[in-house]
Amino acid sequence: MSGLSRRRFLQLSGATTAVMATSLGFSLDSLEASTPRLRIADAKETTSICCFCSGGCGVICHTVNGELVNVEGDPDNPVNKGTNCSKGAASFQTAKNDERVTKVLYRAPGATSWEEKSWEWTFKRIGELTAETRNASIVHKNEQDVIVNRTEAIASLGSSILNNEDLYLISKLMRSIGVINIEHQARI
Repeated sequence: MSGLSRRRFLQLSGATTAVMATSLGFSLDSLEASTPRLRIADAKETTSICCFCSGGCGVICHTVNGELVNVEGDPDNPVNKGTNCSKGAASFQTAKNDERVTKVLYRAPGATSWEEKSWEWTFKRIGELTAETRNASIVHKNEQDVIVNRTEAIASLGSSILNNEDLYLISKLMRSIGVINIEHQARI
């Protein structure tokens, strides 16, 4: 018995237990019947990238009949190797959440309640307020009489969910209207 390795001992023990259980009349049918079926048992797996930051962490999305049923970290992704941060772990809730706000809510100055507005109204209102603020605060020349065409009354704060192309376009837009306070969440 001195030549028996630990691994071989465990293999023999497992095999002996299995043989004994089946030969003594134990049935595993009731155990299988009482085991709950996994919600991802028949799910289609699709790999993707987490939507919360530009880190590039991989996620596996499980869908059944086109409906998302589970999201988990992708162990084959070299960035996160199957792990997720707290935001990535909660990414399922961005798609499946009954309390998620999906419409524009507006509360007028001095009002006590929110009202639903259309996206068209919202974009027009943002444009109006931006133009109004820019026109009221634009500085065309500095103290040395150099043309600067800038406003310090508007700032832009980028999100780490944005990619380089999005940030480039936002930066160009902000600079075209004279905004000089341009920052990014990842640096704060």
